[in-house]
Amino acid sequence: MNKDELRIIYMGTPDFAVEPLKALVEGGYQVVAVITMPDKPSGRGMKLQASPVKKYSLEHQLPVLQPEKLKNPDFLETLRTYKADLQIVVAFRMLPEIVWAMPRLGTFNLHASLLPNYRGAAPIHWAVMNGETETGVTTFFLQQDIDTGDILLQEKLSIGPDECTGSVHDRLMVMGAGLVTKTVDAILEDRIVPQPQATLAEGDIKPAPKLFKENTRIDWSMNGPQLHNLIRGLSPHPVAWSELWPVELAASRTEFMKEENKPAEVIGVKVFEAIFEAASHNLIPGTIVNDGKKLVKVAVGGGFLSLKRFQLAGRKALSADEFLRGFNQLSDYCFR
Repeated sequence: MNKDELRIIYMGTPDFAVEPLKALVEGGYQVVAVITMPDKPSGRGMKLQASPVKKYSLEHQLPVLQPEKLKNPDFLETLRTYKADLQIVVAFRMLPEIVWAMPRLGTFNLHASLLPNYRGAAPIHWAVMNGETETGVTTFFLQQDIDTGDILLQEKLSIGPDECTGSVHDRLMVMGAGLVTKTVDAILEDRIVPQPQATLAEGDIKPAPKLFKENTRIDWSMNGPQLHNLIRGLSPHPVAWSELWPVELAASRTEFMKEENKPAEVIGVKVFEAIFEAASHNLIPGTIVNDGKKLVKVAVGGGFLSLKRFQLAGRKALSADEFLRGFNQLSDYCFR
């Protein structure tokens, strides 16, 4: 069978999934249908917005399915009518077995990590947050448990010491597109020997759970390198966050742990970029040092974090010098 005869159903939703779909279309592969999430309300007017994958699919006249439930009998019957030989999943959602087992050649997924490490919803974020110097992309056949199927192909990518998740994401997106087409070709030519993930495991497997408000908050008691990794790992989204507390209230802040009891003077802050500077000091973690002009540093374990770009609640993101031009009371606050 030639690649233009292979009937492929593609499943994906965000920008990360567009590049592999584009590679398939431009490479002459036959994508007979695309499955993506239903349109969601977004923006000030809360108008329904199509996913990036849907927008690309419609621009290239690809049939689009948007099931609310993947076990819906009508959806399953429609899916069968496409008589797919192979299904490809990139950044979509967990599939029931009745869906992933349908094609004769199976269903494979592209995952943005070097499996078996960083299984889960946020593999790129956690690799950067944990200070990894290397990550990559993996294709694997789906099976019952999420991200555990036999590996088909992998490619590695180095992570720079100051690189943020956004940059790693964009580079992996391009690399992943190439790996998807390589995987399809290898399946067509019967060149793949699926490899159980257990054969690649070395020590404890590192997870990549969903990101919530609780695990994206900055803990200023952590050491400087850890905080540097946390901040760049959460940039540009969802962004590491903290709070500015008036110094006279910070010592007793445990009295205000409930959100409704929090003083109005407390200001939420998102930190997009920071650089760690090793130094000796006796300051309480979270203490702010600034020159009133260009420099905003925060005391942490082993030195200081120099904040390069951050955002107060309700305002736009600013550099340190831009911030200091409009906020001259910083010496009255500390981070907690």
